[in-house]
Amino acid sequence: MQLTESTWQDAQRMPDDGNRYEAIGGILHVTAAPRWRHQVISKRLLMRLSELLEDPGHGEVAATPGVEFPATGEGVQPDILFVSNERRPIVEEAGLVGAPDLVVEVLSPSTAERDRGVKRRLYERQGVREYWIVDPSENQVDVYRFGPGAGEGPALKLEPERFRRLLPVRLGDTQVGSIDLSTIFAPGFGDAPR
Repeated sequence: MQLTESTWQDAQRMPDDGNRYEAIGGILHVTAAPRWRHQVISKRLLMRLSELLEDPGHGEVAATPGVEFPATGEGVQPDILFVSNERRPIVEEAGLVGAPDLVVEVLSPSTAERDRGVKRRLYERQGVREYWIVDPSENQVDVYRFGPGAGEGPALKLEPERFRRLLPVRLGDTQVGSIDLSTIFAPGFGDAPR
């Protein structure tokens, strides 16, 4: 019996049941809805990225959109992404068709291995310029910079830059600001004793 590979179109046909469905390398990945702390950290990052990238008019920041890579039939739902004005044509009503400039994934115990492995390689291969892996358990962010020629050759940096205090926000090679990670990882309602 021949098994068929899953595509982004297959993931889009899955039930609206609160789970995230992604197709990477022909495999359908299912992830449960994120927990409270994950969502709080995502919201805080989204707000700061909006202030630094969207408000000045560099492009748009969005939470959990669908991203399709049509050449390979793959598709994912990252936690946050940024699309610069230069890459605006990839934005469609249903989501993105092509690589955004920045992708941010906030780790969960069930997604950490995939985010650090298969998704990192997918983003590099598909031309994402920068990829942030946000680790709430370690209060740190690993930043991979794949460069403008991502997907066409070796990565700009093979090892990530690790940030625990100030996280630089860049537009290409230009730093447009920074994020104080103590404000991102500060305890929220879900962390406070009752």
